Amino acid sequence: MTLTIGLTGSIATGKSTVSKMLKELDIPVIDADIIAREVVEPGEPAYNKIKEAFGSEVFQEDHSLDRQKLGALVFTDDNKRKKLNAIVHPAVRERMLEQKRSYLESGAPCIVLDIPLLFESNLSHMADAIVVVYADEEVQKQRLKERNGFTEEEASQRIAAQMPVKEKADRADYVINNNGSKADTCRQVKRLLEQLNIT
Repeated sequence: MTLTIGLTGSIATGKSTVSKMLKELDIPVIDADIIAREVVEPGEPAYNKIKEAFGSEVFQEDHSLDRQKLGALVFTDDNKRKKLNAIVHPAVRERMLEQKRSYLESGAPCIVLDIPLLFESNLSHMADAIVVVYADEEVQKQRLKERNGFTEEEASQRIAAQMPVKEKADRADYVINNNGSKADTCRQVKRLLEQLNIT
């Protein structure tokens, strides 16, 4: 019986760090962010739909998607964000399920679905257990300022655009607290796998 874990968090809580740790422990991880990049490549159906919905100004000269321009556009406009999500999310879901089926057929004991907007997109049903990577809002802001060069306002905007991570933690089956060191987070990941009988 394969256990499917839904891994989520919020911007700059360290979900990618936990995802990487799981990969290093030979746990198959299906990453929605990576798939979201693949489905908007030139020639993909979602790419054409974005062009129709947002015009050519959100594309670069080489015809690839200008993520920064599109990000700036949708993070300040709820309707545009919903429009983009309606294009990208179904394409991502479909590809994730294809990869999941492939791992199930190969008999993997555990599969991790790394989905940033797991709750927002109502995808809890895709997993047997939900793990939330948590960090305090001040820690999130600090990381965004250091990592992305955001101002305080930009960092707050990005955080506010998502469901509060406290709310996600309340809805999770397991919480990994990523306020501390990487070593501490790694210990929590290993402890979680032991709890779930995955070693």
